[in-house]
Amino acid sequence: MSVRMSWPEVVGWSAADAKAQIKSDRPDVTIEVLPWSTYAPPKYFNNLRVRVYVDTSYAGSPVVYVPVVG
Repeated sequence: MSVRMSWPEVVGWSAADAKAQIKSDRPDVTIEVLPWSTYAPPKYFNNLRVRVYVDTSYAGSPVVYVPVVG
């Protein structure tokens, strides 16, 4: 069984729907939802974190980048 590391299908989805899909696939990860313009220094690779970048200027705050583990 392979472990999901990215969710390209959620681009364009609402943040809530994207979080639900990611949690369904990977209940072990922490999900951070951030505005797309937020600078988040990479710090270190974290195999239990997924950052979801959204565009808050649109209703529903759609996901704008492919969420990945890291």
